[in-house]
Amino acid sequence: MNDGVLAIGGEEIGLGETRDLELAVAESFTGSPVSIPLRVWRAEQPGPTIFVTAAVHGDELNGAGVVREIILRNPFELKAGSLLLAPVVNVLGFERHSRYLPDRRDLNRCFPGRAEGSLASRLAYTVYNEIIMNSDYGIDLHTAAVRRTNFPNVRGDLRSDDVRRLAEAFGCEVIIDGAGPMKTLRRAACRAKRPTIVLEAGEVWKMEPHVIEWGVRGIRNALIMLGMVEGERSAPPYQAIVRKTTWLRAKVGGVLQFHVAPGDFVDEDQAIATNSSLLGREQNVIRSTSEGIVLGMTTLPAVAPGDPVCHVAIPEEGVAKLRRKIRGESDESLHERTRETLAAGMHVTEWEEQGEVESET
Repeated sequence: MNDGVLAIGGEEIGLGETRDLELAVAESFTGSPVSIPLRVWRAEQPGPTIFVTAAVHGDELNGAGVVREIILRNPFELKAGSLLLAPVVNVLGFERHSRYLPDRRDLNRCFPGRAEGSLASRLAYTVYNEIIMNSDYGIDLHTAAVRRTNFPNVRGDLRSDDVRRLAEAFGCEVIIDGAGPMKTLRRAACRAKRPTIVLEAGEVWKMEPHVIEWGVRGIRNALIMLGMVEGERSAPPYQAIVRKTTWLRAKVGGVLQFHVAPGDFVDEDQAIATNSSLLGREQNVIRSTSEGIVLGMTTLPAVAPGDPVCHVAIPEEGVAKLRRKIRGESDESLHERTRETLAAGMHVTEWEEQGEVESET
């Protein structure tokens, strides 16, 4: 908790100030400075400092849309504490519409970085020391990888009580419990005693309205929980802790017709997609190997053997109770609007038996 002046990038920001900074992180090939744009928003009253980072992978724009929505619309009033808002961390990847930095390194595998390391390591070092270490909590915004989409879910290491509180308060229906890969931003932040969660939602190269709504709502929920914003939190219809997920993969090459959408509940042996040839001959049906929740899916219907098709989260409590909790949800609820939008983008149809086909298990 910072009760006085906050020093970032050589600038000092006092309580009650809002300041836009350019945090120098590198130089271009021409020697021109490269910087991360940063909004520092401080309330009049002291309180926790929380960072919100986006586009650590430069092509994941939904998080940038969330941060920009907060900056442009002021959807809540900050009563206490400070917000550090970084709409694009990987500015070099962002400029190239690429997940990676120009040296092909993944910035989100380089934290906490080194001052004299590679370009990625130096950038990570600056973000770690200037943003993460100046904060008490963190929220890192991501999307699925290229040619995939994710139903909004939060990921965090629930062994930490503070991470659990933050993850549950955010308000996604699915919380994936795990420490995350080595050298990720959130893992490095947690090791430094800055409890941090990740939002995974939507797909690359887009700013999707429903994902932005999830992100803004979740950040507001977190700030209410931390006593930084007044109001009532928005609660999801259910919340499931998940420690196991599985990918269903294509067995043969072909074109998929999807039968489920991200956010759907599925039963064991339920048809997920039908794989057919270019001339329409049905080759096999991909089926779920367990009951669960569709966490993510490919958005590319053309597949080769082994390609990932559907990511299923397996809640420890099963899905029967969760199904009951979501019954009666209005078509206007955020859950239903998100599911409908994702399903429309993937052309989901009901599965109909077409005769003897080989099921994929």
